[in-house]
Amino acid sequence: MSKIRYDLLMEQEIARLRQRGERPSLLLHVCCAPCSTACLEKLTDAFQVTCFYYNPNIEPEAEFERRFAELERLTREMPLPGLPRVIRGAYEHQRFTEMARGLEDLPEGGERCARCYRLRLEETATAARDGGYDYFTTTLSVSPYKNAEKLNTIGAELAERYGVPYLFSDFKKHDGYLRSIRLSAEYSLYRQDYCGCVYSKAQAERRRQAAEASEKEKNI
Repeated sequence: MSKIRYDLLMEQEIARLRQRGERPSLLLHVCCAPCSTACLEKLTDAFQVTCFYYNPNIEPEAEFERRFAELERLTREMPLPGLPRVIRGAYEHQRFTEMARGLEDLPEGGERCARCYRLRLEETATAARDGGYDYFTTTLSVSPYKNAEKLNTIGAELAERYGVPYLFSDFKKHDGYLRSIRLSAEYSLYRQDYCGCVYSKAQAERRRQAAEASEKEKNI
């Protein structure tokens, strides 16, 4: 069975909206400023975008605040059709910790990450319903380390539950991830080297140590 092309589904939906002369509202869950760059560039022509920063997984709180400040700066400095609004979600780290209990030792990309996707997307779907938005989606799929199929499956389930359409997407396609890197450099954005949680931070540290050890071996 061939995989669903979520990027094509998004393009088809945008084409349909443009044909009808519509520019609906979209609540975009945002994980950080660097990942937002290419997504905002692609979406703001077709939607009235509001960025929703809800990431209880991020640790420590200072990191959460730093990423939010960079998002606010990006939306001020990046020339986009219609200045996107930014909503700061509550820092509910205990909620993430409780969700991850018993899953701490799982590798990145496993069930703990899937539950984290659902936690953040469900909060976004709730906010989209309460705020009267026409669509909701997330920037998470721009990362090559995030499972787009899982994200879109969860999004579709939540759309059914909360009554707000989920905009199917896979922002990493068509060099979206590469574009996000280039735009991050252009705007001198703080670009973190881990997803946000303490588990991804530990994995990033292990990768860094392994790379340093390998480099030392080459120089011996």
